[in-house]
Amino acid sequence: MSIRPIILIPDPRLKTPSEPVTEVTDEIRALAADMLDTMYDAPGIGLAAVQIGVMKRLIVVDVAGKDEPKNPMVLINPEVVWESDEEFRIHEEGCLSIPDYYEEVERPAQVRVRYMDLDGRTREIDADGVLSTCLQHEIDHVNGVLFLDHLSRLKRDRVMKKFTKAAKREAAV
Repeated sequence: MSIRPIILIPDPRLKTPSEPVTEVTDEIRALAADMLDTMYDAPGIGLAAVQIGVMKRLIVVDVAGKDEPKNPMVLINPEVVWESDEEFRIHEEGCLSIPDYYEEVERPAQVRVRYMDLDGRTREIDADGVLSTCLQHEIDHVNGVLFLDHLSRLKRDRVMKKFTKAAKREAAV
């Protein structure tokens, strides 16, 4: 398909909740294919439609290791329906919309996610480890939440200030 440009903070769309997908169409399937191409090219392990400027509740993930075959997942209207409330995991996260910035984030260690597949069927997946973290991170995106929102205000403000200055410099050119 095609690689699309990834929007960066402080773009206000990244803080805006996305709209549900009402029907799985060829257009949605093409969007998912573009998102996978974009994610692999970046490279990344997850991407939400909002990150390419499309305000739909659609995410793609692939947490396969470098020496493993690709294992792409497309989740439409994903939602966390259960999370471990006693077991948490700290993982260093990054984001394609916040290039070259990584920080440790604590999240529930396990989740169950309900979503629609590309055939319009409702499915559920239980996840732990990196997949759990990645799913939570991408679902946050469709809810208008960035991983920065899980950090202290000081860290969040410092990063936002840096990227806001960079965006102003870019706009002036």
